Amino acid sequence: MRAPLVNFRRLQVATPWPLVWAVTLAFLLVRLAVLVVRFTVWSVRHWRAWPVVALVLVAVDVYQSRGWWPHLLVLGVLAAGVGLWWWRGRESFHRLVVLRLVTVWRRLWVYRRQWHEAMTLCGLVKKYDGGEKVPELLSVRCSYATDEVVLRMPRGQNPEAYHKAAHDLAYSFGTRHCRVFSGRRQAPPARSGRLAWLLRGVDAVRFRDRPRHVWLVFIRRDPLTRIVKPLPVPARPDFTALPLGLREDLAVYCLRLLATHVLIGGATRMGKGSVIWSLLRSLAAGIRSGLVRVWAIDPKGGMELAIGGPLFSRYVDDDWSRMADMLDDAVTRMRARQRVLRGKVRVHTPTVDEPLIVIVIDELATLLAFLPDSEIRNRITQALGVLLSQGAGLGVLVVAATQDPRKEVVTVRDYFPTRIALGLTERGHVDLLLGDGARDRGALADHIPLSAKGVAYVLLDGQPEPARVRFSYITDDLIREMAATFPAPPEVQPEPVEPPASAKPARSSGNGRHTYRPTPPKQAAPLLPPSLLNALDLDPANGGDPR
Repeated sequence: MRAPLVNFRRLQVATPWPLVWAVTLAFLLVRLAVLVVRFTVWSVRHWRAWPVVALVLVAVDVYQSRGWWPHLLVLGVLAAGVGLWWWRGRESFHRLVVLRLVTVWRRLWVYRRQWHEAMTLCGLVKKYDGGEKVPELLSVRCSYATDEVVLRMPRGQNPEAYHKAAHDLAYSFGTRHCRVFSGRRQAPPARSGRLAWLLRGVDAVRFRDRPRHVWLVFIRRDPLTRIVKPLPVPARPDFTALPLGLREDLAVYCLRLLATHVLIGGATRMGKGSVIWSLLRSLAAGIRSGLVRVWAIDPKGGMELAIGGPLFSRYVDDDWSRMADMLDDAVTRMRARQRVLRGKVRVHTPTVDEPLIVIVIDELATLLAFLPDSEIRNRITQALGVLLSQGAGLGVLVVAATQDPRKEVVTVRDYFPTRIALGLTERGHVDLLLGDGARDRGALADHIPLSAKGVAYVLLDGQPEPARVRFSYITDDLIREMAATFPAPPEVQPEPVEPPASAKPARSSGNGRHTYRPTPPKQAAPLLPPSLLNALDLDPANGGDPR
C-alpha cells in the first residue's frame, strides 16, 4: 500500500476554543450595538409616538388600580376641551388635530397598505440580485386639498421615471392628478434671535439637498374648479411677491415682477384678461402713489383695457404710429436711466421720482406679425427687442399677452424670463411657452377645459416642475371701481406729431452760398418719347392713360 501524498494527521492543530469564544462574543456585541443604534434611530424618527406609548402605559396602570371611572372622567374633560377649542380656534384645531388625524389615516390605509402593489404595477420597482428594490415611503403630509408623499428612490432611478408614471400613480391611489417634484418644496425659514445660529445649523441638516428624494403631491380635491375671488389690494406692492391667485394646494400664488418680463399665452377666452387685471390690482396702490407707471397698448381697439383707463399713465388703442412712439419713448427713458445707474447698481429700485414702468400689451402678435405697415412693425420689433434685452434691470418691464406663442408670430418670445400658460389649443404650444419638457413634467395646458377660465401653469422660483394656479376674476364693475379709487397721477403725454417731409439738401454754387432750387413739379405722364408711348399703347394727349 502506497503512502498518501500528504499526511493530514501531522497537519492537525488543536482547536483554540478561547479564541473561538472571543470572536463569537465580539460578533454578538457588534450585532447588539447595531441593534441598539437602529432602535435609537427608529425611536428618534418616531418621537411623536412616545407620548402615545406613555399614555397607554399609564392608562393600563390606572385601570389595574382604579378601574374604569378615571378613564371616563378624563374622556369627558377631553371632549369638553376639544369642543371648546373647536369653537374658539377652529383654524388651529383643523391644522393641529384634524389634518394630523387625516395624515395618519391616509398614510396607513391609503399609501402604506398598497404601496408595494402600486409601485410594482407602475413599473417603479427595480430587480437586483434575485430580489426587488422598492421605493421607500418616508413620510406623508396632508393638507385640505393635497397629500404630499416623500419617497426615496432605489439606486438606478431618476425623477424622470416618476414624471412619466405620474398619471398611473394618481389613479392607483384614488386621485386624478399627481405632481412630481425633484426638489424640496419648502424653503428654509428665516431665523433670528439669540438661538438663530443653532437653528440655522439644524436647518442646514434638515433642509440639505437630497437627490434621491422625490416629492409626490396628490390632488385629493381640486380647489381650482371654483372662481377665485379678487384678492385684497396690498397697501404697498411687494414687487418680489405680488398676490395674483390661488394654487392648487390652497396657497396664494405670488408673482415676482421685479427685474423680469412676463409673457402670457392662452387661447381666446381662456382668461388672459384675468392675469392682466389681477396684476394691475396688486399694483393699484403703487399706481396711485406714483411708484408704478403703467403704459398700456391695446391693439384690439380698447376692447380689453379701455375700461380701466384712469389706471394708465399712457394709453393707446387706435393709432399704430402712436404705439410705436410709446415704445420708442420707453427706450429713451430706459437709456436715460441707464446713464444714471451705470456703475452704481445692477437692479433699479423703484421710487416716486424714478418709478417702475410697466408696459402692458394685450395682444402682442398683432404688433409683431399682423400689422399692415411694415415700417411701423419694424420700429415696434426693434423697440421691444431693446426693452426686453436691457430693460429688466432698469425698471422698464413688459407684460404681454398672446394667443399664438410660436416663434414665427412672437419673434421676441425667448426674451421673456417669466411665462404663464393658460389653456392652449395645441400640445406643442406648451413646450414652446414654458420650455422643452414642460408638458412631460405635468404642464397639461392643452387639457384645460373652456369652463376653467383663468387656470394656468406657471414655473415657481427654484423649481423646474410647473405649478397649477387660478388667477382671480375681476369683474367690469370692480375694474371701474378700482380705476376710480386708484387713478394714476397725471403724466404729460406728448401729442402725436406728423413727421416732417424729407427735404432735399440745397445745392451749393461753389462760393460758399447756397442757391435755392425748387423741386420740379411731378410729371403727369411718363417721360417717354412718342414712339415708345405708341409701342406701350399709351395716349400722350390723355396724360399717359391707356387707350
